[in-house]
Amino acid sequence: MIRLNYQRHCCQPHRRAISGLSVLLSPVIFLCLFTPFSHASPSKFFEWNVPKPRHLLRSALLRESFNGEQPVLWAPLADQGWRPCLASVNAPSFPLKSEGYLQVFLDGGLNQQRMGICDAVAVAKMLNATLVIPHLEVNPVWQDSSSFMDIFDVDHFINVLKNDIPIIKELPEEFSWSTREYYATSIRATRVKRAPVHASANWYLENVLPVLQSYGIAAISPFSHRLTFDDLPEEIQQLRCKVNFKALVFVPHIRALGDALVHRLRYPKGQSQAISTDYLRETTDPNDEQKPKKFVVLHLRFDKDMAAHSACDFGGGKAEKLALAKYRQTIWQGRVLNSRFTDKELRSQGRCPLTPEEIGLLLGALGFDNNTRLYLASHKVYGEEARISTLRELFPLMEDKKSLASSEERIRIKGKASLLAAVDYYVGMHSDIFISASPGNMHNALVGHRSFENMKTIRPNMGLNSVRQWWKGIKTDTGNSG
Repeated sequence: MIRLNYQRHCCQPHRRAISGLSVLLSPVIFLCLFTPFSHASPSKFFEWNVPKPRHLLRSALLRESFNGEQPVLWAPLADQGWRPCLASVNAPSFPLKSEGYLQVFLDGGLNQQRMGICDAVAVAKMLNATLVIPHLEVNPVWQDSSSFMDIFDVDHFINVLKNDIPIIKELPEEFSWSTREYYATSIRATRVKRAPVHASANWYLENVLPVLQSYGIAAISPFSHRLTFDDLPEEIQQLRCKVNFKALVFVPHIRALGDALVHRLRYPKGQSQAISTDYLRETTDPNDEQKPKKFVVLHLRFDKDMAAHSACDFGGGKAEKLALAKYRQTIWQGRVLNSRFTDKELRSQGRCPLTPEEIGLLLGALGFDNNTRLYLASHKVYGEEARISTLRELFPLMEDKKSLASSEERIRIKGKASLLAAVDYYVGMHSDIFISASPGNMHNALVGHRSFENMKTIRPNMGLNSVRQWWKGIKTDTGNSG
């Protein structure tokens, strides 16, 4: 369900424009569109100088309504004939006697943890174990210590799955010694440390079930991507879907803030007024008769961590290369395999995250103009406002959490990357169109969830690399030879 075809989510009338997307991975063309990359030097405030787009980027957005085809672009996704399959009608309930308690320790960001939670429920089901609410490790990049209960509605989670597996919030007193600190100090018989990536169901039955039966508890750490996607019983796959799409909902204050942001995107007239802290009441005002606006959520995955890990060149010249190489060595100690390829090879393979400038070209080629309401779902953009200013100029109606909500409204999520991502995820699930700039866990989670709900999603093919197709498409669609 996660791996979707790009053409399926794009409107048919825009096929001729999609050829323009190849520019996103063509450094030859970029040398013509932007100021020279090779002469960049460190600025006073940033590690590199941001390349500036020429008139072609603007002309792609200032033309009149994309030849009248925009209404088609915004049309809801046609029924694909898919139907949700969450559980068998006569699914058997779990046995009365549990084999023991299962603990999992999840690292990564919000969406990697979300996938791990789905896997944990599936493993508990296969082992006939009682699942302890998963422990979320402190994110080493974002330094976020948010717990499961800080992010997800735990009572809803337990209630939705009550007929599938037993779940408890905390271990009983006799097992209270089984903590993260306990497993960090020494080798423990109850810790399963070497679970392979994408392990099979048989692996868990052979390696974890005996631990449960011997000690009454098993703790799996690490537990990220530790369960296969293939060759599992149908009821286990259905349970995974049930966890992801029904059991995992955000805590009320995340949903309330998300509703407020969605409302302000749909009804922008309220932005000129003082923002009320009572956003629940504001989003349900029955007297608001303004016609709702459509909006796009753009997930721009272009943070410093992603830029460094990709080993790509983003136009900042020698200063950028040195800064990213130093960061890469500090974080990954030289374990970035992509660095053995040239920048041209990386782009042809689709391994480079899209920059804000490249996203501007993509949106223009698809038919979005400067009247498009755009919500930017990103935590931190590499280069900050200097890098994103071009995209903001092209899309003056672009918003984000800070522009739509007051500091008082954001106080409960301030500095917490997982909660910030949760708000973006919620808004992304309520948008007319979702565009994911680069693959990753947020991309996978939202593309899959929106597919489940039959909602329109655009995922660019980052491997496109045909200069001729791009040039032909951009001349046809902009009426400008560049």
